[in-house]
Amino acid sequence: MQTELSKKLGIEHAVFGFTPFPAVAAAISRAGGFGVLGAVRYTAPDELKRDLDWLDGHVDGRPYGLDVVMPAKKVEGVTEADIEAMIPPEHRTFVQETLAKYGVPELAEGEASGWRITGWMEQVARSQLDVAFDYPIKLLANALGSPPADVIARAHEHDILVAALAGSAKHARKHADAGIDVVVAQGYEAGGHTGDIASMVLTPEAVEAVDPLPVLAAGGIGSGQQVAAALALGAQGVWLGSVWLTTTEADMHSPAVTRKLLAAGSGDTVRSRALTGKPARQLRTEWTDAWDDPAGPGTLPMPLQGLLVAEAVSRIQKYEVEPLLGTPVGQIVGRMNEERSVQAVFDDLTRGFEKAIDRINKIAGR
Repeated sequence: MQTELSKKLGIEHAVFGFTPFPAVAAAISRAGGFGVLGAVRYTAPDELKRDLDWLDGHVDGRPYGLDVVMPAKKVEGVTEADIEAMIPPEHRTFVQETLAKYGVPELAEGEASGWRITGWMEQVARSQLDVAFDYPIKLLANALGSPPADVIARAHEHDILVAALAGSAKHARKHADAGIDVVVAQGYEAGGHTGDIASMVLTPEAVEAVDPLPVLAAGGIGSGQQVAAALALGAQGVWLGSVWLTTTEADMHSPAVTRKLLAAGSGDTVRSRALTGKPARQLRTEWTDAWDDPAGPGTLPMPLQGLLVAEAVSRIQKYEVEPLLGTPVGQIVGRMNEERSVQAVFDDLTRGFEKAIDRINKIAGR
């Protein structure tokens, strides 16, 4: 599964694996792909440094990258406390009533929420980059589109390629104009934040829009046959995230979440604003249903919603309240029906890819 981009990066397979788990990222790189560690959950630079130290020591010298979340534009002088003050009291009441309905216990006295969205704030992302640029990362991806111009320039000074996620051809062109090197065309089927356009339509549109920049296809991809289809549509690789959640290297911290992922079908996800305030595909749960119910107060815009539900999500996760317990995941969850190692996933991808190529060659009379 070689392309011009994979050869440029020195990887065996044009498979880019996004994951919040260092062990998964390292295993992806060792298997011949390109592991990309998600940085959004790191609120302290020392925590990111610790995990990048570990990752760098476990990739066997193979390349890897980092994914951050930072807006191209920012509002000056706004603190987290300022944002918290904007949350309406009725929304806080709704959260508490929903948690009480399901008997979700309080956190222990003095215990801080383990899930915050401060990683979405630009100053946090910049502190992450101050750490990351001391490591030999080969790709910097930004989940909110093109990063600020000075960040792109700084990455290029370190010979680091910059990638940006796009949900439309229009977004892709804006990224190209901003000077990024790789467009990740993320379709509607993907886990986490997505747009409205499906991968089969989006991928060739993005390829045409930014030619000759390389495009990675993302969303709904989890088999070698789908990798072959993405390359046939003009992509120079695939960007996979959800499929790694049920690998043996993933540290989900919740057996209940893993059970729900393994049992879910492709129709068991929903695109909801319940988690962050922007549409994000995730497992459908009674928590997402409550927020999407017209009888409720409705979700708040980003970043208000994320701050509002941060403690609630931590409580739901800690006590594994299964009716409310979910996670961002794409429609490919229907294929994620057993726990496998990262290497086993790659073995399946390469076998499926070979079968697809053989099938097309036979159709073409070769």
